[in-house]
Amino acid sequence: MSRKRKKHTEETKARVALEAIKGVRTLSELGTRYGVHPTVIAQWKRQLVRGASEVFRRGDGARSEEELTSPLYEEIGRLKMEIDWLKKKL
Repeated sequence: MSRKRKKHTEETKARVALEAIKGVRTLSELGTRYGVHPTVIAQWKRQLVRGASEVFRRGDGARSEEELTSPLYEEIGRLKMEIDWLKKKL
């Protein structure tokens, strides 16, 4: 009989990885507590440590709402003009 693979949320992964980094409990204890293999917890911990610098990076991911919406409004205006032109031609 096959077992289904568990899917953990990002919040759960982050919580378990943070506890592993703190070092209050061993990976085996965390694995028993959360029902996750210690090797998987070690992988999550490595991913968290590697990706921690991304949290503090500025400019790349944080774009203002205006920067996101202005190209869309420009396209809406352009499409409205094309529609008006086509109505006149027909």
